[in-house]
Amino acid sequence: MNPTLLRLLGDVRGRRVLDAGCGNGYFSRILAERGAQVVGVEPTHSMSAFAREKEAGLRQGITYVQADLAHLPDLGGPFDAVVCSMVLMAIPDWKPAMRACVDAVRPGGRLVFAVVHPAFEQLFSTWREHGAYRVERYLEEYEIVSPVASDYHRPLSAYLNELASLGCRLREIAEPGLDPAVAAETRRTTPAIDSYLHLPNFLFFSAEVAGG
Repeated sequence: MNPTLLRLLGDVRGRRVLDAGCGNGYFSRILAERGAQVVGVEPTHSMSAFAREKEAGLRQGITYVQADLAHLPDLGGPFDAVVCSMVLMAIPDWKPAMRACVDAVRPGGRLVFAVVHPAFEQLFSTWREHGAYRVERYLEEYEIVSPVASDYHRPLSAYLNELASLGCRLREIAEPGLDPAVAAETRRTTPAIDSYLHLPNFLFFSAEVAGG
């Protein structure tokens, strides 16, 4: 995922970037290594505490804030870019979170976000069982329950239409497949890994915020 996110963000040197839903801060640290001025927002206490602990040791200049994405506090002015990776599909009431991300970007700035591809959710498990991917419910919106945490299926049109309603201009959609070399390394122990060669597991959006 990281190469695609970084490509869509472009050169981040000297740019102010919000990592929305930063988790343990791993991507914030990658951005800071590339010269970005990073603010990471994460709602969970354990993840944000871990990120702050790492920052205390590395001293990369990252500011971590524990907050709900739908109710962002004052983060010191607009950002040149916001990245929101693998977050929106995990939020039941996701539209306020997307709006908050858009509102945090300066006019002409960039919003980049990634979700599990809604057309190919549970790709690995169904390929392992059937030797092909199967989907029965695409047009509906519903919860995907897992032992760790739920995700929420929404069709691609839901994300695109929300971007349009917020006045964003779509720059690119990316659907990368797995690097064949990576698949070759694990094919013997993980036969279903080939599913990621033939179908995309992730869906990436790059959009320009209105006003630029």
